[in-house]
Amino acid sequence: MISFNRFKYKLVALIMVFSMAVTGVFANGNEDPHTSGDHPKKEKFNVKEVIFGHVKDAHDWHVISIGELHVTVPLPVIMYSKTRGISSFSSSEFHHGHDAHDGYRLVTAHYLKEKGLSDKVYTDGSVIAVDGNDMPTNEKVYDLSLTKNITFMLIGALLLVVLMLNVAKSYRIRGSKQAPKGFQSLIEPVIIFMRDEVVKPNIPGGKADKYVPFILTIFFFILINNLIGLLPGSANVMGNIAVTAALALISFVVMMASTNKYFWGHIFNPPVPGGVKVILAPVELIGVFTKPVSLMIRLFANILAGHIIILSIISLVFIFGSLNAIAGYAFLPITIAFNIVMMLLELLVAFIQAFIFANLTAVFIGQAMEHQGDHHH
Repeated sequence: MISFNRFKYKLVALIMVFSMAVTGVFANGNEDPHTSGDHPKKEKFNVKEVIFGHVKDAHDWHVISIGELHVTVPLPVIMYSKTRGISSFSSSEFHHGHDAHDGYRLVTAHYLKEKGLSDKVYTDGSVIAVDGNDMPTNEKVYDLSLTKNITFMLIGALLLVVLMLNVAKSYRIRGSKQAPKGFQSLIEPVIIFMRDEVVKPNIPGGKADKYVPFILTIFFFILINNLIGLLPGSANVMGNIAVTAALALISFVVMMASTNKYFWGHIFNPPVPGGVKVILAPVELIGVFTKPVSLMIRLFANILAGHIIILSIISLVFIFGSLNAIAGYAFLPITIAFNIVMMLLELLVAFIQAFIFANLTAVFIGQAMEHQGDHHH
């Protein structure tokens, strides 16, 4: 009980530090570090711009802002077009969207306003080809850049490999007969639970062991990226629908590779009266493709919504502060308290969403392995 209380207090203290750190990032998140002059113009706090600036992908990694000091890590920009070939350079060459480089420009709200372009045609944060007058050429280009989300996704994947190799090394050294220690003792119950309570009950026919590594990889990859996304200055990887779409596509491919003739017979020839078959068969076929779509949207929406709620609560400090400085400082303790609750909830959501994605993937794979006569039960 004493050790649990210590862990609880340390966790709350850690979340308070994270909340204050994120607040520190926000405090300068709406200022332009490259504004000319000794005294940069103070812009009105724009909640929408700041929140979506933190949750969307970017070509650089903004770590933190302390006063006028902005710590930003530039990332590689890799562009390809049929006429220009491959161009690669650092994102710092864009100077936060103020300059074009090598015939390419980073689209910003300021650039669109200056050139009189529509934000419905050009997406803020994307890279486009421009001519000598800094105007879009509407040339088809392919962005192969190492963006913030991709960088953190690679970090998450590398962390997953290192942690799992460390656990495997412990088993090789200590053997499976000895009680686990350290990180191994933390991971082993999770692996056993996922194997015995998720994979085996849902994938019948003695084929469950073949799918255990796949389900565990999906679970830990999503979990690690969810947890990393809660750190200040990190990327919102699972809040990007392109990432969740890729994971859902992988699950869909594995599910389709696991199908058999009985599964497709149930889809195109459901065990219902003839007149109903005409209606039910298309519905069953559509259901095959809506399963991965539900996986994609569920994970994306839950993670993105959690981040937006936390950032919105933090924004209240600066909204009240823009009205009155005293009101802003008075609301700060309330914001920290709300953030502690939300961060604890997001920790829970990080585990739940990883479990739901892995569990439903196992369910869908098991349904694809339908045997003759299964539809009669």
